[in-house]
Amino acid sequence: MTYRDNFEKWLNDEFFDEETREELSNLTDEKEIEDRFYRDLEFGTGGLRGIMGAGTNRMNKYTIGKATQGLGTYLLDNYGVEACAKRGVVIGYDTRNNSKDFSEITANVLTGMGIKVYLHSEARPTPQLSFSVKFLNALAGVVITASHNPKEYNGYKIYDEYGCQLVPWQAKQVIQYVNAIEDYHTISFEGNNSLLEIVEVTDNFVSEVMKQSRYEDATAKADLKVVYTPLHGTGYVPVTKALALDGFTQIEIVKEQAVMDGNFPTVVSPNPEDRRALELGIEQAKKTDADIVLGTDPDSDRVGIAVKGSDGSYQLVTGNQVGALLMSFILKNTDLSKYSHPAIVKTIVTSELGADIARKQGINVFSTLTGFKFIGEKITQFEQAKLKENAEQDYDFLFGYEESYGYLAGTHARDKDAVVSSLLICEMTAEAKANGRNLLDELQEIYAEFGYYKDALDSFTLKGKDGVEKITSMMSQLRTEGTPFDNTKEVIDYSVAVDAEKGFGQLPTSNVLKYILEDGSWIAVRPSGTEPKIKIYYSIKGINQDSAEKRLTDIQDTIQSKLGLK
Repeated sequence: MTYRDNFEKWLNDEFFDEETREELSNLTDEKEIEDRFYRDLEFGTGGLRGIMGAGTNRMNKYTIGKATQGLGTYLLDNYGVEACAKRGVVIGYDTRNNSKDFSEITANVLTGMGIKVYLHSEARPTPQLSFSVKFLNALAGVVITASHNPKEYNGYKIYDEYGCQLVPWQAKQVIQYVNAIEDYHTISFEGNNSLLEIVEVTDNFVSEVMKQSRYEDATAKADLKVVYTPLHGTGYVPVTKALALDGFTQIEIVKEQAVMDGNFPTVVSPNPEDRRALELGIEQAKKTDADIVLGTDPDSDRVGIAVKGSDGSYQLVTGNQVGALLMSFILKNTDLSKYSHPAIVKTIVTSELGADIARKQGINVFSTLTGFKFIGEKITQFEQAKLKENAEQDYDFLFGYEESYGYLAGTHARDKDAVVSSLLICEMTAEAKANGRNLLDELQEIYAEFGYYKDALDSFTLKGKDGVEKITSMMSQLRTEGTPFDNTKEVIDYSVAVDAEKGFGQLPTSNVLKYILEDGSWIAVRPSGTEPKIKIYYSIKGINQDSAEKRLTDIQDTIQSKLGLK
């Protein structure tokens, strides 16, 4: 069936609601029609993510319904009718346009299949959904979010009974059920309200977050001036509640961005990696002489910060830098004697700086594929090893982090958590201030001990069918033609089996190439799993900032020229 056939079917079939058919009838751009219907929106290992709108390649009632019916059938087949009706599924959602509607559609499809649903009463953080699954002893969780993507996007993620987003071996099973649904007419959107329970567990979630507090100086906390922006998202309630409970009394909110609004009207993109997203917070901080600016993304799983330097200006701190700072702070303020085999977990595209700090203290370091779900999986493996007396996998999780502003301390969630991260960032800033320093001073001290690291990420969006094909061609070219870099020590192709740490077998395959250079610098190239993007990660080691930055520029020019990206 061609894209035109699919378009005509949706346009003329009265199964699809009037709003959907009207939207399609107004389309005149053939390229737009093709992009909406040339394929089904892929349910991949990261769930669904795409632009909202009518069509098989869009996020809408019907693609959500298809994914949910596939999930429901999988749960019924694997857990049975009784367990599904008793334990059920938790559903959460963020502040994006249609997120609440999509969550209710998901609830209706599941309850209509005889599966109990716990639906969050309000838009709440993704890590709170992760927490809720375990807290409510559910079989699975679903969260409707597209994280930090532009306002046109939404997404659908599935979590297992431990509160961890599905990893590939689990996702493949669900994908088979989703792909088996070839006829949208088989999906029922009629819910069963007797199986629906509205839940509010924010206080329970925050209570677990508070257990990760590492710094007790009440005077230092009260002295810290914090500007916080939830970027129109879900972080406002839990973040402010946690900081207040921890004794931070000078918390200023960026009021324009405290309004939950899926149009994100005050930012180009609600991405805390982008300085522009924190501009309003920084301007407010300048007026009030705040020590730090915090910004959480719409589903509050990631947090970006700007720190007031000695000269009074505000400097953004990268995800890798914050990871290293948190690593140092947590290890310094944790009684490690309580743990038999303490471990930290990072991803393969995350800087080694934080890992080096951990290694120096004898902490075990694990590296996973990109995606915090793999860090969550490690936590589950560690816990299950204790229950099953599996000595090879018996470790104690201390901290997990990735370069894209995601961090987790504690095991209350199996996903990155901007709420606990905001708490710890404020604590370590308060400690530094009490010692007459700031986080930039702390970072320079780390560099002095471990060497200078310059980390960067280039992300190129190539839209549409042609863009997807071009990205595929780029990866093929790199594999065929070999390394483009001088002084390459090793090339790791994660599309073939790569050994994990001892006792953990092999990593799942992934479309990633990593080039490790003789001096310990590295470059990694990977297509995004959820968007039409190709991402290039750089971690460059140097004797100082100037030398590392110059080398980074040369390496960026080499790889981008090779791929025709400049």
